[in-house]
Formats: sequence, C-alpha cells, structure tokens
Amino acid sequence: MKWDWSAVSEFMPHFWDGLLVTLEALFLGSLISFSLGLVWTLLMRTPTRWVRWPVGVVTEFVRNTPLLVQLFFLFYVLPEWGLTFSALTTGVLAIGLHYSTYTMQVYRAGIEAVPVGQWEAATALNLPARRTWTVVILPQALRRVVPPLGNYVISMLKDTPILMSITVLEMLGQARLFSQQHFQFTEPVTVIGVAFIVISYLASLLLRTLERRLVR
Repeated sequence: MKWDWSAVSEFMPHFWDGLLVTLEALFLGSLISFSLGLVWTLLMRTPTRWVRWPVGVVTEFVRNTPLLVQLFFLFYVLPEWGLTFSALTTGVLAIGLHYSTYTMQVYRAGIEAVPVGQWEAATALNLPARRTWTVVILPQALRRVVPPLGNYVISMLKDTPILMSITVLEMLGQARLFSQQHFQFTEPVTVIGVAFIVISYLASLLLRTLERRLVR
C-alpha cells in the first residue's frame, strides 16, 4: 500500500464541503435535542397524568428504537403521508429527536439534584412557579448537566455519518463518493477519521472550559 498525497489534495475540497454539512447537522441537531429534551422534562413533571403518560410513551419508544430505523421512517415513510423534507432536514430532525430522549434524562437528574432547600426558599418567598423555575431551579440545574450534555454532543457528531444512508453528503458521504469515483479509499477515509478525532478533541476542550466557568 502506498500513500498518495495527491489524492489527499484532490479530496480536500470535497472534505470541506462535507465538514460544513457535518457541523450544520451537529449544531442544529444539538439545538433541537437540548430544547426538546428540556420540554420533555418539564412535561414529565406536570401533575396531570394525561400529559405525563403520552410523553413517557413517546420518549421511551424513541429511545429504545435504533436511530437508523427512525431516520428511514422520517425519510421514506412520512412522504407517503404527505410530509416531505429534504435529506439534511430529515437527518437533523432524526438526530435531534433521538437524542432529546437522552438529554431529557440528563435534565431530570440535574433538576432532582437541586437541594430541597432551594424549592422551600422559593415557596417561602412566595415566588410564582415560572420565576421559581427560571430564576432558582433551572440556573442551578443547568450548571450540573453541562458535562453529560457535552458528551452527547460528541456522540451526535459520531452519529452524523449515518446520514449518508439517506444521501446526505457529510464528511463520510463525501469520502465514499470520492473513493468510488477515483478508486482510492485509504486517503479519504483516513482524512475523515483524523477529522473526527480532532473535532471531538476540540469539543472536549471547549466543554472543559465551559464547565470550569460555570462552576465559578
């Protein structure tokens, strides 16, 4: 086997295109998973059983079925019902929805870790429920959940190649297309592997920095 630097040079424009798609899917998927996960958590804490029960069923179903199955359902089945999205939009929705059921548990643990005295103090001050959540509970809970949420961001990054199965040309999709066209697999796949390592490492450094600032 001989390493061909010219193949790397030729592949790099395709790599940058794929990287932009990967980062876009990661950012939007993270935004959906974090936002929707918090919504699931708050709905599960409502006293109304007819709210908690459907939310619990939906989140358990999503969490216990493979991401690839959900991706295929959104991309191939929903169009039969008249709902059609682009491949990238479908991928972002699938990743965001899937991981929201995991971030929900992270938020739940963070909220339950807030000392009972904080709830009692808010009650003693006669704070409205909305201010209790936005001023007292959530700021403390969110500080506790940064590390596990950051881990899920890295997991989402490593799951973005699955979007290749619905024609999204993220990094690995670009590498596969280039390899099939030029019959050179070693160089593009190696570049993609290194890129995932570097991005994951940089994300972990950013996470540690954010964690230290929140702890202060």
